[in-house]
Amino acid sequence: MNIQRWLRNLLATPFVTRRRFPAHVLQAIERAITTVEARHAGEIRFVIETSLDLPDLWANRSPRDRAIDVFSQLRVWDTADNNGVLIYMLMAEHDVEIVADRGISARVSAAEWEQVCRQMEAHFRDGRFKEGSLAGIEAVAGLLGQHFPAASGDRNEQPNRPILL
Repeated sequence: MNIQRWLRNLLATPFVTRRRFPAHVLQAIERAITTVEARHAGEIRFVIETSLDLPDLWANRSPRDRAIDVFSQLRVWDTADNNGVLIYMLMAEHDVEIVADRGISARVSAAEWEQVCRQMEAHFRDGRFKEGSLAGIEAVAGLLGQHFPAASGDRNEQPNRPILL
């Protein structure tokens, strides 16, 4: 049991998350997703979670495990070409995870996704939450565009609005 991890999660508040991701930042994230999805046939979801719940902490669940749960709960996998991507931010731990559906994960290496995560986390460490979010969206869009270029008749299969949990 990691006491520091428990404290970070137990002391994290939705108030602080909303201060770092106010309405104008959430709107900028939504606009960015809408804009980049016109350049490729993939789908991007963006989720910010304040902290892990006590049962998750007790079970020592990782942010990656939680991101996979959120990916499933939001049905990000429910796209025609299996090319949905979840960008998940756990505020309490300043951890970013990217979960990609099988259509895109077969084409993009784990190291490439990890590089995007570390880029976003660097921005977040410096308090640049809007910039880090937009940089991550652009980087994910670049990877999606390489493997799933925009196609005529492509439709928006996932909501573009970010979610605060």
